[in-house]
Parts: sequence; C-alpha cells; structure tokens
Amino acid sequence: MAGLFFTFEGIDGSGKSTQARLLAERLRRAGRAVCETREPGGTSIGKGIRAVLLDERLEAMEPLCELLLYLADRIQHLEQVIRPALARGEAVVCDRFHDSTVAYQHYGRGLDLSALETLVVREIGASPPRLTFWLDLDVAAAQARLAERNRRMQEPGTGRLDKAALPFHQRVREGYAALHRHEPGRIVRLDGALAADALHEAVWRELSARVDGL
Repeated sequence: MAGLFFTFEGIDGSGKSTQARLLAERLRRAGRAVCETREPGGTSIGKGIRAVLLDERLEAMEPLCELLLYLADRIQHLEQVIRPALARGEAVVCDRFHDSTVAYQHYGRGLDLSALETLVVREIGASPPRLTFWLDLDVAAAQARLAERNRRMQEPGTGRLDKAALPFHQRVREGYAALHRHEPGRIVRLDGALAADALHEAVWRELSARVDGL
C-alpha cells in the first residue's frame, strides 16, 4: 500500500494534538501501519531543538534564528522519520508541519521567507502532505483552553510562545486562513470549537471522501 502523509495545523489550544492521536488510533484499527509524530521534536535531535525553542528564558531569540531552528528540525524529521515511513507504505500522521512555519514565522513574526525558497522547495516541498487538517478556533477560546489545561495539570504553560501577545496569535490564525484560500484542495478547514469526538468524526468523513484505499 502507498504511504500517506496527513498533518494537523492550528493555533495552540485548537485541539490538533488530540485529533492527530485519534486519527492515528483509527487508522491502526482500520489495518494501516501508522507513524505518529510531531514537529518540532519528532527525532532525538529534534527534541533538543524543541527544548531550545520552548525555553521561556530565551526571550531574546531573534525571529530568524527561530525560523532556522524550525527548518533544521523539519529537515532532520523528513530524512529520519517521515520519508522512511512513507517508503514503507505507512500512514504518517504529523502534529504540525511546514504550514506552521508559514503561519507563525511569516504571518506571525513578519519574516520574508523568499530567501529560503530554494531550500524549502528542495527539502520540504518534495514531500508534501496529502491532506492537512486546519482546526480553526477563535484565539480567545484557544487561550482559555490552554489556561484551563495548565490549571488542571498544575503547569505554568508550554513555554516561550505562551508569552506572545494576542495580536501575534491573531496574525497566525489569519495566516492559516490565507494558506487555506491558497490551497483549498489540500488544506481542510474544520471547526476547532467542536467537541473532540465530533471533530474526529468530521476529520474521518473528510479523509474518507478525499482519499481512496484507506
């Protein structure tokens, strides 16, 4: 069976990690071999990069430095995890991929990515997701979810990006909307405000309608 690559995107608190896990579990029940992974941090090297990116003590990190760290994580992830899994015929379910970089670093931080176009096309564009599920959620609702989750888990937050101001997260959401308008055939917008079970069923309906041979 051919390998399939699915990604989940959205602002923090949109439910993408939960939905990635639920889809991976359902694909396994359907008889597919599944590679369940995430960015950043889907490899041992990536875990080190993730720790740096989320370290709240590193507020002075330059946006360009942040961008290059995310790209370094992605290239390692593609070579070590994603492409080998696809070559084995597995379904790869990834929590975040390159759309996150465009939404967060281009739209959110205001960085011009054109200087990296050759690198992106060669290293990342060669392995595009078959489908991307964008879980769209109001920024205030997403932040309320995160605050409640952190309260339940008695944790202060997920790190450096938690401290970004509300307009940053709004720009990120608008970035995802722009990506969806540009690639409606690949990026599926779903209502992130739905309950987890209802949202999972919406993911599965879209997947079943758009992808043969699951």
